[in-house]
Amino acid sequence: MIKETAKKYFSDLKKVIDELDLNILEKITEIIHDAYKNDKQIFIMGNGGSAATASHFACDLGKGTLLNNGQNNTKRFRVISLTDNVATMTAWGNDTDYSHIFSDQLKNLINSRDVVIGISASGNSPNVINAINLAKKHNAKTIGFAGFEGGELAKISDVAIVAKINRYDIAEDVHLVLGHLVTRYFKNTINN
Repeated sequence: MIKETAKKYFSDLKKVIDELDLNILEKITEIIHDAYKNDKQIFIMGNGGSAATASHFACDLGKGTLLNNGQNNTKRFRVISLTDNVATMTAWGNDTDYSHIFSDQLKNLINSRDVVIGISASGNSPNVINAINLAKKHNAKTIGFAGFEGGELAKISDVAIVAKINRYDIAEDVHLVLGHLVTRYFKNTINN
């Protein structure tokens, strides 16, 4: 029955959320807020379900933080999801290598003190790792949203929050929740 599956799923999801280190979340919001205050760009990326989360998070930061549907003079986040231009991603994947679809996009755009957010349930997606490494070479701040044990993403990011479970579905759920939480925080913070 679905009820038993649901109870187990929700129990596992709640356990992971309850174990998140909120001090790390505080550091993540400080980095994003610094980018906002200083007109720096924020780039977000991931693969598969994490690509959808990257798009969703970029949309929410760019639009969801505004009051009155953006009809006020609120300063806006300069945020881009590197997963949204399919033509660019497939061109880089075809002409170079799939592991460079994000780093090659960043080469055109990245500046010092920008923020690059990598989302990877395993923490080991080569294209996300390559982009984080490129960002670090350009003196950008890096944030990792990882799952499992954090993988390479947690090791190389300036700050990483890890949904500690060896399941893609729940790790991806937690990352989406974190995107919504960060957006809600900034909607409340920047409009007061």
